[in-house]
Amino acid sequence: MKRSIKEWEQLLKDSSAEEISSHLTQLESDERQGAKKLFKTYTNRLLEAEAELKRLEIMCRYEKQCISNGKRLIAGVDEVGRGPLAGPVVAAAVILPEGYMLNGINDSKKLSEKRREELYERITTDAICYSTHLVQPDKIDEINIYQASKLAMTESVCQLMVEPDQLLIDAMEIALPIDQIKIIKGDEKSISIAAASIIAKVTRDRYMKKLDQMYPHYGFKTNMGYGTKEHLEALKRFGATEIHRKTFSPVGEMIQFTGSE
Repeated sequence: MKRSIKEWEQLLKDSSAEEISSHLTQLESDERQGAKKLFKTYTNRLLEAEAELKRLEIMCRYEKQCISNGKRLIAGVDEVGRGPLAGPVVAAAVILPEGYMLNGINDSKKLSEKRREELYERITTDAICYSTHLVQPDKIDEINIYQASKLAMTESVCQLMVEPDQLLIDAMEIALPIDQIKIIKGDEKSISIAAASIIAKVTRDRYMKKLDQMYPHYGFKTNMGYGTKEHLEALKRFGATEIHRKTFSPVGEMIQFTGSE
């Protein structure tokens, strides 16, 4: 007996990827418009799923290389917040289970806030362990943003509950006696670094939203401390706060101009 379109729709909805592929072979010859629409929709979904799997497999190549060299506890390390005029620089380190893949995981900058939050919850639940470290503006002003980023990364690794035997780090090396691979644009190329970038980004964004309640004039809940028009206008009107980076332009110039800190 020929299935109705609703029956086909429910069958496809309840099926695994392998089962869908088999069902589509049968559905392909169905000339009904509803059947053709279902065939096209689910064929595209399979293609998208296949492309995502290939992308994730590429993102796991550094981890696979390390595992083949005998490493088992591989920590991805990344930082966010180098560019803002206010707030901390935040680093995260994360050790994922061997062979771990998660659909949608990517460089945090390429994800919507909602998707980052969703992935954050999954990653922090699934990870063997993870940690974050914040370096505040006064320390950034003291040692410069590059050194502050290295400090944040170093501390995030040191605070892991499980000691890693391999580090994959986004575009940097740190002074720890652990084997390291520096990967340019690592948050796009390594699943472990991408996971760290998401953890760091969500941690920092949540922190800046709390600061927004303390300093409501600067728009931190939306600009996250970056130099937007709203933020710069608030700096001119209200001056710099204790969580502004005094060595960053134009914060420093405004402090000199107003004579206040």
